[in-house]
Amino acid sequence: MEAPQTTEHPRPESLTDLFVSFSLLALQGFGGVLAIVQHEIVERKRWMTREEFVEDWAVAQIMPGPNVVNLSLMIGGRYFGLPGALAALAGMLVAPLIIVLLLIMFYSRFADHPALAGALRGMGAVAAGLITATGLKLFSALKTSPLGLPVCIALGLACFIAIALLHWPLAYVLPVLGVAAFVLAYRKLKP
Repeated sequence: MEAPQTTEHPRPESLTDLFVSFSLLALQGFGGVLAIVQHEIVERKRWMTREEFVEDWAVAQIMPGPNVVNLSLMIGGRYFGLPGALAALAGMLVAPLIIVLLLIMFYSRFADHPALAGALRGMGAVAAGLITATGLKLFSALKTSPLGLPVCIALGLACFIAIALLHWPLAYVLPVLGVAAFVLAYRKLKP
């Protein structure tokens, strides 16, 4: 089913537009593309509002597989059905697959070089900074959450403490906090 086009919500022009857009997103984001996807989809292309992005990103995170791939499937499917989902998926996977195969050949030859190890550590730090900056940018979308800002902050802090400080497994922390957030939101939204 195709979504209607409005001036508030432009839409991808074609399957090719979807493929190219998601290919460019995939090529920009090694180590994490959340910051780039949010900027491109919400701010530049305006295919979604911040609130829609936060909601769809939450769904993409609980689905199996990479979050951004799940999001690309949802966006492609929203505008062009199954062909759109497949075009967006192909855009996310084809170019990075080729690049990763080339990098594997390069890495196998230079894996012991200290400069390569330093470059990889630096890329990890940059990716962490981009994810933090995006989280702060999307923070304003929590104002419209049915849970309210204080509860959202408390859940976020609980997650950070459990994972970063207590080193509890993510596989246990997220379901517990996710169910708690679901129950609290359900109680607030229940008529």
